[in-house]
Amino acid sequence: MINLLDLTRTELETFCTQELGLPRFRAEQLWQWMWQKGVADFDAMTNIAKPLREALKEKCEVRWPEIEKTQVSEDGTTKFLFRMQDGKRIESVIIPMHDRYSQCLSTQAGCAMGCTFCNTGLMGFERNLTHGEILGQVLAARKHLEDNDLPPLKNLVFMGMGEPLLNLDTLLRVLGTLPDTKGLNISWRRSMVSTVGFPDQLRTLGDSEMALPAISLHAPNQALREQIMPKAARFHIDDLVAALRAYPMRPRERITIEYLLLGGVNDRPEHARELATLLSGLRCKVNLISYNATEDMPYHAPSREDAEAFQNILKQKGMTAFIRRSMGADIAAACGQLKADQAK
Repeated sequence: MINLLDLTRTELETFCTQELGLPRFRAEQLWQWMWQKGVADFDAMTNIAKPLREALKEKCEVRWPEIEKTQVSEDGTTKFLFRMQDGKRIESVIIPMHDRYSQCLSTQAGCAMGCTFCNTGLMGFERNLTHGEILGQVLAARKHLEDNDLPPLKNLVFMGMGEPLLNLDTLLRVLGTLPDTKGLNISWRRSMVSTVGFPDQLRTLGDSEMALPAISLHAPNQALREQIMPKAARFHIDDLVAALRAYPMRPRERITIEYLLLGGVNDRPEHARELATLLSGLRCKVNLISYNATEDMPYHAPSREDAEAFQNILKQKGMTAFIRRSMGADIAAACGQLKADQAK
């Protein structure tokens, strides 16, 4: 049975007109019920006649990911453990940001990249998520916020479990769905794709003009990147930076460089100077993230003094650099900590 959330708006119109023999306006009604109003029950779609609702139930459904577990951090960060229909589990996180929330979305169950500092990588790759499984995370988070009278969800980062550019076709369909004013109505300007960086896929994403990338760089040279991100480093760091320099951007837009500070590994002053040289002239900002100590990982957090010294060197070199506040560490919702519980 087809899950209507897996269809783009154009695909839904085709399904309604060709498969169900319905007029096109019925697809628009269904679209608004599903994405704008967050309704999954055909019986609650009151402007659709009952016989048609019964016919829909026989051929299709609106299936959200099931929330299996919810954890709330002391800082308000909330982590959801979602269970897919086939039993695969993923995690997604919503983060409070003043008058709004931001959500980290998963694009895959597990991850094939195997970065040595990331818990998701320990799972290995299981499968890509579908259009409905990715955006279903948004529907569930939005309902949670509404039910608890919390500020609205405004920003999305494809920065949960998995590597978005390895699910590129589905990612592009998702990015096309987000800004629909009769649906989720989330502007591309409020969406960011976090990736280890594949030059060819970055070019495709840039050509789409639907999102800016946040690059999980984490090293200032090829040798160190090969050490801590061996699979991502299959593409030379110079080729990655060249792809970033060619990335199409509007005036005042910048690429985000994510740099996870690993104590004693990549947080030395010489690493900061090398990073500034590597990124010289690139329209970017650098987010410095202090590693969250995680069991089964061979790393530790940098000292506050080392993190600030790293930031100051970048600033002295004319770069925009921030030390990003870690959120949700007490519920293992911070960067690199997502690891869906696979216990049955």
